[in-house]
Amino acid sequence: MTAVAACVKSGKQEQQPRLRADALRNRERIIAAARETMVEFGAEVPLDEIARRAGVGNATLYRHFADRLELIHHVTLSVMSRTADRAESALAEESDAFQALRRFVHAAVEERIGALCPLLSDGVDRDHPDLCAARDRLEAAVEAVMAAARDSGQLRTDIAVGDLMVAITQLTRPLPGSRCPNFDQFVHRHLQLFLDGLQAPARSELPGAAATLDDLRRRS
Repeated sequence: MTAVAACVKSGKQEQQPRLRADALRNRERIIAAARETMVEFGAEVPLDEIARRAGVGNATLYRHFADRLELIHHVTLSVMSRTADRAESALAEESDAFQALRRFVHAAVEERIGALCPLLSDGVDRDHPDLCAARDRLEAAVEAVMAAARDSGQLRTDIAVGDLMVAITQLTRPLPGSRCPNFDQFVHRHLQLFLDGLQAPARSELPGAAATLDDLRRRS
């Protein structure tokens, strides 16, 4: 992301001990299970259920994560990192710039960003250096995909990273009060409609100004 005053990284960060391979696998399984269960049941899902889904004991979960907030912190880092990976891979592997953007947007849906955003509750330190670094990398990766599509003349010029991420977030947010069958099918269908609207030449003039992620943080 763009530089944010609150995200100044100062001092020498404490080195974390290196995990054994089996411990690292357990940690990754716990984060993956937490992501799945929190999407399904919300942030207050019992930690016992997360441990069960991960195939580990409660003691193993607490050895890696002191409490729920620490686990949510690492789930957030994981989702940001995986989403940035998707953007970087799409840009590196697709010869057509707008196809790279298309591929990234549909891949980002699989991270369930819309369902996970509410997890960034007031108790989570959004200005933690690790989260700031992850946001920086994510914004840079998405902006690179968009810049390539813009430079190729295929992406309208009045769209910024914030516009794209808000759309992905809103379109992947579960419908309130119901479990919609085949929800993923509808998400990808509506994302395709949205992507068609991003293509140049623009068919209308958008109200307001293009939104950056910095804009979204200031308004939240």
